[in-house]
Amino acid sequence: MSEGPHLLNQNFNCVCVCVCVCVRIKELCQQFPHGITDQVIQNDMPHLEPQQRAMAINKLLSLGQLDLLRNSSGLLYRMKDIQSTSKMKGSDNQEKLVYQIIEDAGNKGIWSRDIRFKSNLPLTEINKILKSLESKKLIKAVKSVAASKKKVYMLYNLQPDRSVTGGAWYSDQDFESEFVEVLNQQCFKFLQSKAEAARDSKQSPMVQRNSSFATSHEVWKYICELGISKVDLSMDDIETILNTLIYDGKVEMTVIAAKEGTVGSVDGQMKLYRGVNPVIQPTGLVRTPCGLCPVTHTHTHTHTHTHTHCVRGCPCLTSCFLSSGV
Repeated sequence: MSEGPHLLNQNFNCVCVCVCVCVRIKELCQQFPHGITDQVIQNDMPHLEPQQRAMAINKLLSLGQLDLLRNSSGLLYRMKDIQSTSKMKGSDNQEKLVYQIIEDAGNKGIWSRDIRFKSNLPLTEINKILKSLESKKLIKAVKSVAASKKKVYMLYNLQPDRSVTGGAWYSDQDFESEFVEVLNQQCFKFLQSKAEAARDSKQSPMVQRNSSFATSHEVWKYICELGISKVDLSMDDIETILNTLIYDGKVEMTVIAAKEGTVGSVDGQMKLYRGVNPVIQPTGLVRTPCGLCPVTHTHTHTHTHTHTHCVRGCPCLTSCFLSSGV
Protein backbone atom coordinates (compact mmCIF):
# COMPACT_ATOMS: atom_id res chain seq x y z
CA MET A 1 0.00 0.00 0.00
CA SER A 2 2.87 2.35 0.78
CA GLU A 3 4.38 1.98 -2.73
CA GLY A 4 1.30 3.41 -4.48
CA PRO A 5 1.80 7.10 -3.54
CA HIS A 6 5.54 6.74 -4.12
CA LEU A 7 5.06 5.42 -7.69
CA LEU A 8 2.45 8.09 -8.38
CA ASN A 9 4.81 10.80 -7.21
CA GLN A 10 7.65 9.30 -9.28
CA ASN A 11 5.48 9.25 -12.43
CA PHE A 12 4.43 12.83 -11.78
CA ASN A 13 8.08 13.90 -11.54
CA CYS A 14 8.89 12.11 -14.81
CA VAL A 15 6.04 13.93 -16.56
CA CYS A 16 7.24 17.28 -15.19
CA VAL A 17 10.80 16.61 -16.36
CA CYS A 18 9.54 15.55 -19.79
CA VAL A 19 7.49 18.73 -20.14
CA CYS A 20 10.43 20.93 -19.13
CA VAL A 21 12.76 19.12 -21.52
CA CYS A 22 10.23 19.46 -24.35
CA VAL A 23 10.00 23.20 -23.74
CA ARG A 24 13.80 23.55 -23.77
CA ILE A 25 14.18 21.47 -26.95
CA LYS A 26 11.66 23.72 -28.71
CA GLU A 27 13.58 26.78 -27.53
CA LEU A 28 16.78 25.30 -28.96
CA CYS A 29 15.05 24.59 -32.27
CA GLN A 30 13.89 28.21 -32.43
CA GLN A 31 17.42 29.36 -31.65
CA PHE A 32 18.81 27.12 -34.41
CA PRO A 33 16.09 27.13 -37.13
CA HIS A 34 18.11 24.86 -39.44
CA GLY A 35 17.91 22.09 -36.85
CA ILE A 36 19.72 20.65 -33.84
CA THR A 37 21.49 17.36 -33.21
CA ASP A 38 21.48 15.10 -30.15
CA GLN A 39 24.87 16.58 -29.29
CA VAL A 40 23.39 20.10 -29.07
CA ILE A 41 20.74 18.84 -26.64
CA GLN A 42 23.35 16.98 -24.59
CA ASN A 43 25.60 20.06 -24.40
CA ASP A 44 22.68 22.21 -23.28
CA MET A 45 21.37 19.68 -20.72
CA PRO A 46 24.41 17.59 -19.71
CA HIS A 47 22.73 16.07 -16.62
CA LEU A 48 19.71 14.78 -18.56
CA GLU A 49 19.45 10.99 -18.77
CA PRO A 50 19.39 9.52 -22.33
CA GLN A 51 16.00 7.91 -21.60
CA GLN A 52 14.54 11.27 -20.57
CA ARG A 53 15.92 12.94 -23.68
CA ALA A 54 14.50 10.20 -25.91
CA MET A 55 11.11 10.43 -24.16
CA ALA A 56 10.89 14.18 -24.74
CA ILE A 57 11.92 13.91 -28.40
CA ASN A 58 9.43 11.10 -29.05
CA LYS A 59 6.72 13.18 -27.39
CA LEU A 60 7.39 16.16 -29.68
CA LEU A 61 7.55 13.90 -32.74
CA SER A 62 4.24 12.23 -31.85
CA LEU A 63 2.60 15.65 -31.39
CA GLY A 64 3.85 16.68 -34.84
CA GLN A 65 5.87 19.58 -33.44
CA LEU A 66 9.27 18.32 -34.64
CA ASP A 67 10.64 17.13 -37.98
CA LEU A 68 13.17 14.30 -37.95
CA LEU A 69 15.79 14.76 -40.68
CA ARG A 70 19.05 13.12 -41.59
CA ASN A 71 22.24 14.84 -42.74
CA SER A 72 25.91 13.90 -43.06
CA SER A 73 26.45 14.17 -39.29
CA GLY A 74 23.42 12.08 -38.30
CA LEU A 75 19.89 12.82 -37.11
CA LEU A 76 18.62 16.39 -37.05
CA TYR A 77 15.59 17.78 -35.23
CA ARG A 78 13.81 20.87 -36.53
CA MET A 79 10.64 22.73 -35.57
CA LYS A 80 7.78 22.16 -37.97
CA ASP A 81 6.41 25.11 -39.90
CA ILE A 82 2.89 25.50 -38.54
CA GLN A 83 1.56 26.99 -41.78
CA SER A 84 2.97 24.25 -44.00
CA THR A 85 1.92 21.60 -41.45
CA SER A 86 -1.70 22.76 -41.66
CA LYS A 87 -1.53 22.76 -45.45
CA MET A 88 0.01 19.27 -45.46
CA LYS A 89 -2.79 17.89 -43.28
CA GLY A 90 -4.39 14.99 -45.09
CA SER A 91 -1.35 14.36 -47.28
CA ASP A 92 0.09 10.85 -47.38
CA ASN A 93 3.63 9.98 -46.37
CA GLN A 94 4.96 10.03 -49.93
CA GLU A 95 3.72 13.58 -50.48
CA LYS A 96 5.22 14.68 -47.15
CA LEU A 97 8.53 13.09 -48.12
CA VAL A 98 8.69 14.93 -51.47
CA TYR A 99 7.75 18.20 -49.77
CA GLN A 100 10.53 17.69 -47.20
CA ILE A 101 13.11 17.03 -49.94
CA ILE A 102 12.09 20.20 -51.78
CA GLU A 103 12.16 22.21 -48.54
CA ASP A 104 15.71 21.02 -47.81
CA ALA A 105 16.83 22.25 -51.25
CA GLY A 106 16.17 25.87 -50.21
CA ASN A 107 16.00 28.68 -52.76
CA LYS A 108 18.32 26.92 -55.21
CA GLY A 109 15.61 24.37 -55.90
CA ILE A 110 15.91 20.75 -56.94
CA TRP A 111 15.31 18.84 -60.18
CA SER A 112 12.69 16.11 -60.37
CA ARG A 113 15.50 13.67 -61.18
CA ASP A 114 17.17 14.41 -57.85
CA ILE A 115 13.82 14.15 -56.04
CA ARG A 116 13.41 10.71 -57.57
CA PHE A 117 16.91 9.71 -56.45
CA LYS A 118 16.37 10.87 -52.85
CA SER A 119 12.84 9.53 -52.45
CA ASN A 120 13.19 6.23 -54.37
CA LEU A 121 9.73 6.86 -55.80
CA PRO A 122 8.81 6.12 -59.42
CA LEU A 123 8.85 9.13 -61.76
CA THR A 124 5.12 8.87 -62.52
CA GLU A 125 4.32 9.07 -58.81
CA ILE A 126 6.69 12.02 -58.34
CA ASN A 127 5.09 13.96 -61.20
CA LYS A 128 1.67 13.33 -59.67
CA ILE A 129 2.83 14.55 -56.26
CA LEU A 130 4.52 17.65 -57.74
CA LYS A 131 1.30 18.65 -59.51
CA SER A 132 -0.62 18.18 -56.27
CA LEU A 133 1.81 20.32 -54.27
CA GLU A 134 1.78 23.01 -56.96
CA SER A 135 -2.02 23.12 -56.96
CA LYS A 136 -1.94 23.67 -53.18
CA LYS A 137 0.61 26.48 -53.70
CA LEU A 138 3.08 24.74 -51.42
CA ILE A 139 5.79 24.59 -54.10
CA LYS A 140 6.52 26.23 -57.45
CA ALA A 141 8.48 25.33 -60.56
CA VAL A 142 11.17 27.77 -61.71
CA LYS A 143 13.09 27.66 -64.97
CA SER A 144 16.84 27.64 -64.45
CA VAL A 145 19.31 29.49 -66.64
CA ALA A 146 21.67 26.55 -66.16
CA ALA A 147 19.31 24.35 -68.20
CA SER A 148 16.55 26.20 -70.04
CA LYS A 149 14.52 23.04 -70.72
CA LYS A 150 14.55 21.91 -67.10
CA LYS A 151 12.70 23.23 -64.08
CA VAL A 152 13.70 23.22 -60.44
CA TYR A 153 11.20 23.01 -57.61
CA MET A 154 11.26 25.07 -54.41
CA LEU A 155 8.85 26.21 -51.72
CA TYR A 156 6.19 28.60 -52.99
CA ASN A 157 7.17 31.56 -50.80
CA LEU A 158 10.93 31.50 -51.58
CA GLN A 159 12.77 33.97 -53.80
CA PRO A 160 14.92 31.97 -56.27
CA ASP A 161 18.68 32.20 -55.89
CA ARG A 162 20.64 34.24 -58.45
CA SER A 163 22.26 31.05 -59.72
CA VAL A 164 18.79 29.92 -60.81
CA THR A 165 17.44 33.13 -62.34
CA GLY A 166 20.74 34.54 -63.61
CA GLY A 167 20.25 37.71 -61.59
CA ALA A 168 19.81 41.11 -63.18
CA TRP A 169 21.41 40.06 -66.49
CA TYR A 170 18.65 37.61 -67.45
CA SER A 171 15.00 38.07 -68.38
CA ASP A 172 12.86 34.98 -69.00
CA GLN A 173 16.04 32.89 -69.30
CA ASP A 174 17.42 35.21 -72.02
CA PHE A 175 20.63 37.14 -71.47
CA GLU A 176 20.06 40.91 -71.78
CA SER A 177 23.20 41.75 -73.79
CA GLU A 178 21.90 45.23 -74.78
CA PHE A 179 21.12 46.07 -71.17
CA VAL A 180 24.62 45.03 -70.09
CA GLU A 181 26.14 47.15 -72.87
CA VAL A 182 24.13 50.22 -71.81
CA LEU A 183 25.24 49.78 -68.19
CA ASN A 184 28.81 49.34 -69.38
CA GLN A 185 28.68 52.61 -71.31
CA GLN A 186 26.97 54.60 -68.55
CA CYS A 187 29.38 53.42 -65.84
CA PHE A 188 32.33 54.37 -68.01
CA LYS A 189 30.72 57.71 -68.85
CA PHE A 190 30.34 58.51 -65.15
CA LEU A 191 33.99 57.68 -64.42
CA GLN A 192 35.13 59.69 -67.43
CA SER A 193 33.18 62.75 -66.25
CA LYS A 194 34.71 62.33 -62.80
CA ALA A 195 38.21 62.23 -64.33
CA GLU A 196 37.52 65.28 -66.53
CA ALA A 197 36.26 67.27 -63.55
CA ALA A 198 39.44 66.37 -61.68
CA ARG A 199 41.62 67.55 -64.60
CA ASP A 200 39.70 70.81 -64.90
CA SER A 201 40.27 71.55 -61.21
CA LYS A 202 43.86 72.72 -62.05
CA GLN A 203 45.16 71.22 -58.83
CA SER A 204 48.37 69.25 -58.35
CA PRO A 205 48.66 65.98 -60.32
CA MET A 206 48.38 63.86 -57.18
CA VAL A 207 45.24 65.65 -56.01
CA GLN A 208 43.75 65.36 -59.50
CA ARG A 209 44.43 61.64 -59.58
CA ASN A 210 42.92 61.01 -56.13
CA SER A 211 39.81 63.06 -56.87
CA SER A 212 39.23 61.17 -60.14
CA PHE A 213 38.41 57.98 -58.24
CA ALA A 214 34.82 57.02 -57.44
CA THR A 215 33.45 54.34 -55.13
CA SER A 216 31.22 51.57 -56.46
CA HIS A 217 28.48 53.06 -54.27
CA GLU A 218 28.75 56.38 -56.16
CA VAL A 219 28.53 54.58 -59.50
CA TRP A 220 25.59 52.52 -58.24
CA LYS A 221 23.78 55.65 -57.05
CA TYR A 222 24.36 57.34 -60.43
CA ILE A 223 22.95 54.35 -62.33
CA CYS A 224 19.92 54.16 -60.02
CA GLU A 225 19.21 57.87 -60.51
CA LEU A 226 19.35 57.44 -64.30
CA GLY A 227 16.43 55.01 -64.08
CA ILE A 228 17.66 52.88 -66.97
CA SER A 229 17.13 49.57 -65.15
CA LYS A 230 13.77 47.87 -64.76
CA VAL A 231 15.16 45.67 -61.99
CA ASP A 232 16.79 46.62 -58.71
CA LEU A 233 20.56 46.52 -59.15
CA SER A 234 22.83 45.72 -56.23
CA MET A 235 26.34 46.97 -55.54
CA ASP A 236 27.63 43.56 -56.61
CA ASP A 237 25.87 43.97 -59.98
CA ILE A 238 27.57 47.31 -60.57
CA GLU A 239 30.95 45.92 -59.51
CA THR A 240 30.48 43.13 -62.06
CA ILE A 241 30.04 45.75 -64.78
CA LEU A 242 33.04 47.71 -63.48
CA ASN A 243 35.10 44.52 -63.63
CA THR A 244 34.32 44.13 -67.33
CA LEU A 245 35.58 47.69 -67.84
CA ILE A 246 38.76 46.77 -65.98
CA TYR A 247 39.24 43.76 -68.27
CA ASP A 248 38.72 46.07 -71.26
CA GLY A 249 41.50 48.36 -69.99
CA LYS A 250 39.13 51.32 -69.60
CA VAL A 251 39.08 51.42 -65.81
CA GLU A 252 41.53 50.77 -63.01
CA MET A 253 40.73 49.84 -59.45
CA THR A 254 42.46 50.38 -56.13
CA VAL A 255 41.55 49.29 -52.62
CA ILE A 256 41.89 51.56 -49.59
CA ALA A 257 41.25 51.14 -45.88
CA ALA A 258 37.95 52.52 -44.65
CA LYS A 259 36.29 53.05 -41.29
CA GLU A 260 33.76 50.44 -40.28
CA GLY A 261 30.27 51.55 -41.30
CA THR A 262 31.45 53.76 -44.16
CA VAL A 263 29.04 53.56 -47.10
CA GLY A 264 30.40 51.20 -49.73
CA SER A 265 33.01 49.58 -47.46
CA VAL A 266 33.27 45.85 -46.83
CA ASP A 267 35.36 44.36 -44.02
CA GLY A 268 37.17 47.66 -43.48
CA GLN A 269 38.08 48.05 -47.16
CA MET A 270 36.69 50.13 -50.00
CA LYS A 271 37.11 49.72 -53.75
CA LEU A 272 37.81 52.86 -55.80
CA TYR A 273 37.54 53.08 -59.59
CA ARG A 274 38.76 55.61 -62.16
CA GLY A 275 38.52 55.84 -65.91
CA VAL A 276 41.81 55.60 -67.81
CA ASN A 277 42.94 56.21 -71.37
CA PRO A 278 45.40 53.58 -72.63
CA VAL A 279 48.67 54.96 -74.01
CA ILE A 280 48.49 52.59 -76.98
CA GLN A 281 45.64 50.42 -78.20
CA PRO A 282 46.11 46.73 -77.33
CA THR A 283 46.27 44.13 -80.09
CA GLY A 284 43.13 42.37 -81.23
CA LEU A 285 43.99 39.09 -79.53
CA VAL A 286 44.51 40.77 -76.16
CA ARG A 287 41.24 42.68 -76.54
CA THR A 288 39.19 39.48 -76.89
CA PRO A 289 37.38 38.56 -73.66
CA CYS A 290 39.31 35.29 -73.20
CA GLY A 291 42.58 37.19 -73.42
CA LEU A 292 41.52 39.22 -70.39
CA CYS A 293 39.63 36.59 -68.42
CA PRO A 294 41.15 36.21 -64.92
CA VAL A 295 39.74 32.68 -64.49
CA THR A 296 40.54 31.24 -67.90
CA HIS A 297 42.97 28.77 -66.33
CA THR A 298 40.07 27.14 -64.48
CA HIS A 299 38.20 26.32 -67.71
CA THR A 300 38.50 23.07 -69.56
CA HIS A 301 39.57 23.12 -73.17
CA THR A 302 36.37 21.54 -74.41
CA HIS A 303 34.40 23.86 -76.66
CA THR A 304 31.00 23.23 -75.08
CA HIS A 305 32.00 23.62 -71.43
CA THR A 306 34.09 26.75 -71.95
CA HIS A 307 31.40 28.61 -73.86
CA THR A 308 28.63 27.53 -71.53
CA HIS A 309 30.59 28.46 -68.41
CA CYS A 310 31.66 31.84 -69.78
CA VAL A 311 28.27 32.81 -71.15
CA ARG A 312 26.66 32.35 -67.76
CA GLY A 313 29.44 33.85 -65.72
CA CYS A 314 30.74 36.82 -67.71
CA PRO A 315 28.55 39.53 -69.31
CA CYS A 316 31.43 40.54 -71.56
CA LEU A 317 31.83 37.04 -72.96
CA THR A 318 28.09 36.57 -73.26
CA SER A 319 27.81 39.62 -75.48
CA CYS A 320 30.66 38.30 -77.61
CA PHE A 321 29.23 34.81 -78.01
CA LEU A 322 25.66 35.95 -78.59
CA SER A 323 26.71 38.36 -81.34
CA SER A 324 28.66 35.57 -83.04
CA GLY A 325 25.71 33.20 -82.83
CA VAL A 326 27.47 30.66 -80.59
